[in-house]
Amino acid sequence: MAEKRTDTNSYTIIFSIIMVIVVGAVLAFVASTLNGKIVENQKFEAQQNILYVIGINNNENPYSGEGSVAFIPATEVQSVFDQHIVKQYVFEGDKKTEDDQAYLIDTKKEEQLARNPNYQRKFPLLVGEKDNEQFYIIPMRGVGLWDAIWGYMAISKDMTVKGVYFDHAGETPGLGANIKERYFMDDFHGEKLTDANNNIQGIKVAKGNMDPLNQRKEDHKVDAIAGSTITGDGVSAMITQALELYEPYLNQLIKEK
Repeated sequence: MAEKRTDTNSYTIIFSIIMVIVVGAVLAFVASTLNGKIVENQKFEAQQNILYVIGINNNENPYSGEGSVAFIPATEVQSVFDQHIVKQYVFEGDKKTEDDQAYLIDTKKEEQLARNPNYQRKFPLLVGEKDNEQFYIIPMRGVGLWDAIWGYMAISKDMTVKGVYFDHAGETPGLGANIKERYFMDDFHGEKLTDANNNIQGIKVAKGNMDPLNQRKEDHKVDAIAGSTITGDGVSAMITQALELYEPYLNQLIKEK
C-alpha cells in the first residue's frame, strides 16, 4: 500500500513550520494590539499610587488603618492627577529639569543603568498639592524576602510623612505581602523624618516597638508585621536608601522651612 502523504516526515516538518509561523503571527498581533492598553494601565496605576500617598483616594476613615485600599477609579485618575500634581522634576547630578512625564521614569531600569560609573542616574520627584498644602513625592525600590518591593512616599515641607504606598512582586501571602495593607501603611502617616538637629532619619519597621497604636510619631519607628521580619527589614532599608538618594533636595527644603 502506498504511503499516505500525511504520514511522511516531510509533511510533518512542513506542517510544524506552518503552525509555528501562524501561531507566532497571531501572538505577535495580539501582543501589539494589547500593548497600548497595557502601557495605559501601567500609567493609570502609577497615577493612582502617587495620588494615594497624598491622601487622594477613596479610602473610608483616612489613616485609620481600617478597610481595604481604595484608589481613585482609572476612569477619573488622569484628570485628578493633572489637578493635584503641580510640578514634576528630574534630577541628574546637579541638574534639575521639569518634565511632566517624570513619574513614568523606570526606577528599576535607572538603578541597573547606574551600575555603569559613567551613567548619570535620573531621579524623579513630584510636587503634589492638597488643601493648599504642598507635598514632595519620591519613589522607592528595595528587596523583600523573595523579590522586589517598591512604593512611594509623600513628605511635607516640615519633613513629616503624609503617606506611603507599598507593593511587592512575591512576598508571602498573609505575612510579608501585608505591607500593602492599610493597617500597615497608615501607621507611617505623621511620622517625622528628622531628629532634634534636623538630620534626616529613616523609619524602621521594628519588632517589639511597644507602640501598637503608633502614637509616638518622633521615634522613627512603626510596628512590624508578625512573622515578616525580613520583609520589614527590606522596607526599612528601602526607605533609608530613598531618603539618602534624595537627601540633597530634602535638605534644601529644610533650609527653606
